[in-house]
Amino acid sequence: MEARVGFSFKKKTKEQYFIARLCLSNTFAVIKDGMIKVAVVGATGLVGRTMMKVLEERNFHIDEFIPVASDRSKGMEVKFKGHSYKVRTLAEAVAEKPQIALFSAGSGASLEWAPKFAEVGTTVIDNSSAWRMDKAKKLVVPEVNAHVLTIDDKIIANPNCSTIQMVVALNPLHKKYKVKRIVVSTYQSVSGTGQKGVAQLMDERNGTKGDRVYPHSIDMNVLPHIDVFLDNGYTKEEMKMVNETKKIMGDDSIRVTATTVRVPVTGGHSEAVNVEFEKDFTLDEVNKILSGSEGIVVIDEPKNNKYPMPKDIEGKDEVFVGRIRRDESQPNTLNLWVVADNLRKGAATNAVQIAEYLASHDLLKGMTLSKANS
Repeated sequence: MEARVGFSFKKKTKEQYFIARLCLSNTFAVIKDGMIKVAVVGATGLVGRTMMKVLEERNFHIDEFIPVASDRSKGMEVKFKGHSYKVRTLAEAVAEKPQIALFSAGSGASLEWAPKFAEVGTTVIDNSSAWRMDKAKKLVVPEVNAHVLTIDDKIIANPNCSTIQMVVALNPLHKKYKVKRIVVSTYQSVSGTGQKGVAQLMDERNGTKGDRVYPHSIDMNVLPHIDVFLDNGYTKEEMKMVNETKKIMGDDSIRVTATTVRVPVTGGHSEAVNVEFEKDFTLDEVNKILSGSEGIVVIDEPKNNKYPMPKDIEGKDEVFVGRIRRDESQPNTLNLWVVADNLRKGAATNAVQIAEYLASHDLLKGMTLSKANS
């Protein structure tokens, strides 16, 4: 089965199965009086541009595309599906009342503008941290918990990139063995900081001067410091992984500790995950579960030097898992190596998959499933 859209075929009606198959083949369409408006807020940034690319690749039906950015970017042109579009301001986009707004413009913009979009009936899927831990907002990874979404959810939070790939890998194992504790160390690329992070790495590599977004050199170095440090000694990024994992997986009993590290790689996040379960497992069964789960690709042939690496997963939407082995220091504990494209599954693709799920399950007000290949 092609693992591209985050919902299960289990216990589906024939109609739901048909809808899901359409989504997997990227051919579904939605209609509202003949016109569908989709806004991408932050269209000039790394994630915003990737959102546009993913929408195009997955053939998400759009009649009117609205690229949105800050006032200073008004009038800039962006390309989408072979056409040029002028960037609009947030106020102009709200007035257009799009059915969907994919946000990647930072927490400040999301806190101010997402409610304004929601007030005019737009469903906002927000990539910032603004709404993730709001008890009234859903935090969604489609492969894990899309079932919690309803038609009344007008602001939906997209999780942190490093959290997304970890819960995709762990959720099917959690269902079978019940996760007790997670110890995770991340190796996160500079694209997680945006264009400025990539620019600093390239400037240092080329020996040129430029703006710095990191407190130290990143080329030929690793920084155990992502986001700000908190009073407990952890960084905000580390605590995102702790808190978001529990919310997405719907289990506050899961204990999580994280160390997040920035590495001199332009794209792709990697994670060393140590997970303790309540129940014991066999490695054969773990491999079978992971290989058969939506959105996961297993690459685990250490004798042939085959395992997931950031350079090999660029542009891909799945989560890649390898180095699967038992932790021999204590019972019921597993080690995994988890890699994903942070701009795609870690951000843009996850947001688009949420939009696909909403559309295919009639959870967008005024929008219903239409014909394929429109």
